[in-house]
Amino acid sequence: MQHLVGGISSAGRALPALDGQPFVVERASGPHIWGKDGRRYIDTALGFGAILLGHADPVVNEAVHKVVERGSMPAFAHDGEEEAAAAIAAACGPLSSVLFTNSGSEAVHMACRIARAVTGRRTIVKMAAGFDGWFDPVAFGNAGSPEALIGNGPRPERSDVALLRFNDLADAERLFAERSDIAAVIVEPLLANAGCIEAAPGYLARLGELARRNGALLIADEVLTGFRLRFGLASHALGFEPDIATLGKAIGNGFAVAAVAGRPDILAAAADGRAVRAGTYSGNPVATAAVSASLGQLRASDYAALEARGQRVRGTLAEAFARRGVAVRTSGFGPVFTLWFGQAPPAAYEDAAAAANPARTLSLHTALRRQSVMTMPQAFGRFYLSFAHSDAVVAAMEEAVTAAVASLPQA
Repeated sequence: MQHLVGGISSAGRALPALDGQPFVVERASGPHIWGKDGRRYIDTALGFGAILLGHADPVVNEAVHKVVERGSMPAFAHDGEEEAAAAIAAACGPLSSVLFTNSGSEAVHMACRIARAVTGRRTIVKMAAGFDGWFDPVAFGNAGSPEALIGNGPRPERSDVALLRFNDLADAERLFAERSDIAAVIVEPLLANAGCIEAAPGYLARLGELARRNGALLIADEVLTGFRLRFGLASHALGFEPDIATLGKAIGNGFAVAAVAGRPDILAAAADGRAVRAGTYSGNPVATAAVSASLGQLRASDYAALEARGQRVRGTLAEAFARRGVAVRTSGFGPVFTLWFGQAPPAAYEDAAAAANPARTLSLHTALRRQSVMTMPQAFGRFYLSFAHSDAVVAAMEEAVTAAVASLPQA
């Protein structure tokens, strides 16, 4: 009898069976994963973005191994916490105060708690179709939910969380005109779980100006984008200056860790008790060793080369489909993007919802899997590349993409 609920602990990690056979990972190394049948795949899911240096990076693993030998869970302070916090702060500009949590969802929860404590207000505004963790109440208005399509009716709201259309400044102006109790606006620089919808030029900066004018704080949810697109926050590259940022995934290269970085005057609320913080495993030696070792390598990594390799794969996908007479576009950034069937990538969630084609996405997933490339099978899924995806690996991906697309039925 199966004891694990649904056969997997997170529903988003489930893969469809292929030829009647389920896929179960045996091991992972560098840019590859192996199934229990011994077959090797180039991995483009990469722990949903958690892997940036490559699976089982030896430097990170060695750092973790050393602290495990000294004890993985002391009850009290250890030097690794300050070392890891300093490494994050050095790359985040004015957001120089840091605290650790165990997951991105916890980091968002903590950031919202701090914002409420600092402002004395209750309402948190999040982007419709944005994913800011799975804790109630921010697990509201996610992509695929009816609330995400706001329409012209009453603004969706639940448990002190109100929704806002991404890339719609007029909607933001309406929202702030409607109410004066907004503690913070939380926004991803890239609306990743809705299919990597990019912020329109100037949108984030103007949203920030509007929020500040109305006394609300700005939270950048960079659990996915932080340190993946550049060494530091994607927000800063896009002209957005948040008061708080939530981080996770890439900062630990696959180990369970997340963080909240913020202006010292803001995060003081977590130090003086206005915003309660706890967590037995928060900032544990394993997590902080992974952060320090990961960021130590990322600091010296060639992000421009990673961007270029991502653009190569995106170009190959477009060319392969063009040869079949099918128009496709990609949205996102070099090392993280979504493929769309159509003449243009979506500029808003309404566009993404209309363009999503789960059947065609699944067909492509299956064809690529037969060519030993593993992808996310969902219509809003993403392709990720890591620094372990060398030029040789990308060349192999390009061959696989060309063969996979050529094998698809004619649309």
